[in-house]
Amino acid sequence: MSSFNFMLFGVYPYVALAIFLVGSWARYDLAQYTWKAQSSQMLSNKNMRVASNLFHVGVLFILAGHFVGLLTPHALYEHVISTPDKQLLAMVSGGFFGVLCLVGLLMLIYRRMTDARVRASSGTADIFILWVLLAQLLLGLGTIVASTQHMDGSVMVMLANWAQSIVTLQPAAAAEAIAPVGLVYKLHVWLGLTLFVLFPFTRLVHIASVPVKYLARNYQIVRQKG
Repeated sequence: MSSFNFMLFGVYPYVALAIFLVGSWARYDLAQYTWKAQSSQMLSNKNMRVASNLFHVGVLFILAGHFVGLLTPHALYEHVISTPDKQLLAMVSGGFFGVLCLVGLLMLIYRRMTDARVRASSGTADIFILWVLLAQLLLGLGTIVASTQHMDGSVMVMLANWAQSIVTLQPAAAAEAIAPVGLVYKLHVWLGLTLFVLFPFTRLVHIASVPVKYLARNYQIVRQKG
């Protein structure tokens, strides 16, 4: 195992997580008014609802699939589904929701780059994060294509071992587990970790602002004047 591989996939995950946590805490503490999605829907509503729904539905299912697929130990799911069948399920469901997400994201990028009002209100980080998300999504879809070359589920097991080793604080084991996988998988993992680094500095922070307080807040009383 090379030291470069160890640094990228054994050490970098913890660096990314530290930046994610400290950066998010600092932004929320020092600049709460910037902690928002900065929606541009009021500037231009054309195709916004369709594009946003496609993107968000796709990305939510993708994130849930990654979480369950990577962090569920093999010993738990082997009694329910075989490794090759689990890989096939991941490829089909991931491909479907990945395409939904891709269509929505391309629509959002086109809107932000071509609508004069939306473009004028967009910062460098707003545009940059969309292109990073597109690159990550294309890499993810690329891993599905690469997975057709090995339907035994071996690479999926290696990636799960990497993720579970990271969670259990075993950086050396994590780097060793991911070392044999192909380049497209490594790029996908690396860029995914980099999104954690970018999170505190972009509009991605709105992901952590689920309005759960709305369910318990007092009713607002609105009186008519006169």
